[in-house]
Amino acid sequence: MTGSEDGTHPRVFLDPPSELSERKAAVAILPVPYDATSSWLKGAAAGPEAIIDASQYVEVWDIETASEPWRHGIVTLPAVECPESAEDLAIEVARRVGGILGSGQLPVILGGEHSVTIGAVRAAARVFAGVSVLQIDAHGDTRETYHGSNHNHACVMARVRELCPIVQVGIRSVDADEVEGLDAARVFWAHEIVGEPTATWSKRVVDLLSDTVYVTIDMDGFDPSVVPATGTPEPGGLDWYQVTGLLAEVARRRHVVGFDVVELLPGHPPSAFTAAKLIYRFLAEIFAAPGVRS
Repeated sequence: MTGSEDGTHPRVFLDPPSELSERKAAVAILPVPYDATSSWLKGAAAGPEAIIDASQYVEVWDIETASEPWRHGIVTLPAVECPESAEDLAIEVARRVGGILGSGQLPVILGGEHSVTIGAVRAAARVFAGVSVLQIDAHGDTRETYHGSNHNHACVMARVRELCPIVQVGIRSVDADEVEGLDAARVFWAHEIVGEPTATWSKRVVDLLSDTVYVTIDMDGFDPSVVPATGTPEPGGLDWYQVTGLLAEVARRRHVVGFDVVELLPGHPPSAFTAAKLIYRFLAEIFAAPGVRS
């Protein structure tokens, strides 16, 4: 683990050894502390900081891949200065993520609420023709508008599917008006997959994704028994090995061009640690994938 002995925490993800600053990092962490459209429990704006703090205690040796992903280089960028408007936020996030992609780095966005994903996918779609998006979430998030905004956190996937195909996993809460617009073949309802072996349904998920994939992970995709600290918890969700098993399958078979982790509500350290560990685990699988990244 990387936590300092005096209990202080540098504001960088994982705090890897200092010699990494002398070479180009393969991964760029971008905090987006925004929660202006949150509709129930507020506080996700402090999620990025909580994830970064918890990351100091993640062991850098990844057991499943027998590797240390930090050796590829991880840099933590200054947080996005978030405007009040979710529409303006999407413009700023797209600009920042576009810069990361332009430098050849893998963007990892720390939310904040789910609306931060719109700009990130917008940037990925501009760079990678044919990109698709995998959403891990409790909610469909496909309302056309909500609380007067079409960029609300409840509308994020409606905006994303205007840009590229989506596959939705772990869904267990939608509004009646959303149902007609859902592509049933591309929705993996939680109640239908939780009793099935992950190796089986995860292959079907990845079969629907294009060669290049952006992944958005809402922490409420996990069951509240695993991650209770979210703004809109829903019972009946996924467990740790179901989520990481799916991410491993994606990394092995597709080219991951970016991902985000959103909707963490600080105040419950185990939830923040789970988010930090999840990021590191996914990076381990991405870098272990043959022929994907050196």
